[in-house]
Amino acid sequence: MIVGTAGHIDHGKTTLVKALTGVDCDRLKEEKARGITLDLGYAYADGGTLGFVDVPGHERLVHNMLAGATGIDFVLLVVAADDGPMPQTREHLAIVSLLGLTRGAVALTKVDVVAPERRAAAHAEVAALLAEFALGSFPVDEVSAQTGEGVDALHTALAAAAAQTPTPASDGGFRLAIDRCFTLPGVGVVVTGAAHAGQVRVGDTVCLSPPGRKLRVRGLHAQDKPSETGHAGQRLAINLAGDLEKNEVSRGMWVLAPDLHLPVQRVQGRLRLLAGEAAPLKHWTSVHCHLGAEDVLARVALLEGESLAPGDDMFVELLLERPVGALRGDRFILRDQCATRSLGGGVLLDVLPPTRHKRKPERLAYLAALAESDPAPALALALTQRPSGVDLTAETRQANWPEARAEALWQSLDLVVVAEGERRVGFAREVWTTLGERVIAAAAAEHERAPDMPGVERDRLRRLSAPGLSRVVFDRLLSELTDLGALETQGAWLRLPGHRAELSATDREFWLTLKPLIDAAPYNPPRVRDIARSTGVAEDRVRRMLKSVARVGEVYPVAHDHYFSAVAVSDLAARVASLHHAQGAARAAPLRDEIGGGRKVAIHILEFFDRVGYTRRVRDDHLLRDAEPRQW
Repeated sequence: MIVGTAGHIDHGKTTLVKALTGVDCDRLKEEKARGITLDLGYAYADGGTLGFVDVPGHERLVHNMLAGATGIDFVLLVVAADDGPMPQTREHLAIVSLLGLTRGAVALTKVDVVAPERRAAAHAEVAALLAEFALGSFPVDEVSAQTGEGVDALHTALAAAAAQTPTPASDGGFRLAIDRCFTLPGVGVVVTGAAHAGQVRVGDTVCLSPPGRKLRVRGLHAQDKPSETGHAGQRLAINLAGDLEKNEVSRGMWVLAPDLHLPVQRVQGRLRLLAGEAAPLKHWTSVHCHLGAEDVLARVALLEGESLAPGDDMFVELLLERPVGALRGDRFILRDQCATRSLGGGVLLDVLPPTRHKRKPERLAYLAALAESDPAPALALALTQRPSGVDLTAETRQANWPEARAEALWQSLDLVVVAEGERRVGFAREVWTTLGERVIAAAAAEHERAPDMPGVERDRLRRLSAPGLSRVVFDRLLSELTDLGALETQGAWLRLPGHRAELSATDREFWLTLKPLIDAAPYNPPRVRDIARSTGVAEDRVRRMLKSVARVGEVYPVAHDHYFSAVAVSDLAARVASLHHAQGAARAAPLRDEIGGGRKVAIHILEFFDRVGYTRRVRDDHLLRDAEPRQW
């Protein structure tokens, strides 16, 4: 169990920790000279079962206290009997409440220097303060680090609490908030901190975030003991191997599983303003934001109004001065711009929020769902709000779910999951069905608009029916629709079953005036310009007409602006097959002799058959791809 001290300056936190562990946490020369704690100190007892984080009590060093409060299991509030609760006692207790810490005890110190009446009064003052912060369950132990009174009883109580501390789940990705970094001769860079999630082993590859540096775990100490593994709920010292210098690491960074490297500058969450604040918090207030062991300047954007009253809570967006490591569920504390007092705190709900429509009721409803302990309702709501799909990979990362838990959740919601590279996109079953219906409706509308077209091109159909879907997801949807027989494919075209390209009545009438010209010379019909010249119709109109007729399969574009009737193409295919069987290949000269006309036309015909896959060219020979002639 990791125990964090809290309390006003000079109330005996460090002295009490020394009495409990035998370790003086004031390691800095200035700390020993001044007799006050300036930075975080660490000590262990009972073979590492109890780990202590000793924090400064001075108001100017609350930022250091907050760094130490990250990842503790149990708070030990220290109050001197002669002074009673003081300003930093109250602020530290407010921070404890905002961090959601519900396990703790109070050590009423220096009882040896006060009269019994003062002991009783201090005890009552502490009880009243605990009740104010809804922490009345904290027991109050009277101790004296100088005489030893109550120290053994407190130690016993802490050991009992440690035995009742549940083992944190370690099946998510590893995360450790760095609160200290140093170098050791012959060892290299060592970082320490509380492990928030997951587990790590010697030899693992980890990421230093936000910089994004990949490093290797060379060695480990867990709860002050050498170890091959470390896990959530422990204080760890990790020796990092790689091209890394001490000055490249700072408090507030994270050591984590590479998949969890997700530096962000915009996060959304629920903020509660402390009831003791004198004035409401206004939109766009500048603050110090404490996340993990990090202290970063930020702006508070209120999402449900222009001000937040003391004691109330509200959904907010925090715009951070620089990228930090953060995941859903992380606690944060806000202090004023001058870092003189704590304002409030809360929990992060979305570290990958949208950039628009942040105050819409739908968005606020989603944030409210995220605040619930069960993730299923929030994911179900997201699926209905995002018809283009939910990025399940991003959701899994920011919630730090293990793979098995994520997949169990998806199965419980009966999701359609589409793999898109390393990313997986999820759809509610009813949304997926609706998307399919929109595709079918768009195809039907296109058939009605352009009946002479053999179908709809894939990209056009996507733009008409589901422009928000990626090509990979749309292809999956089309694959399912074709497997069900709701769509058919014809080359590059998609069509509804039963649809066949047809000319409109007007186009059919016009085509019947052109058809005799093409039929009159089946193996060398007139080109577009020749038809236009002989009929007096504009060349562009003739070209458009022949393209429409080609789409319904009554002519084929054998060469540029040179259209042959389907009957002629079928006859030519039979002649090519006959030449292949008789001579081992079809060649331009024999085909020319068969059909008459010039060699150039025969070459165009053979190249057309190569192009459509009926034959393949080997030097001057054109060989059938199939043993039997194709039906045209």
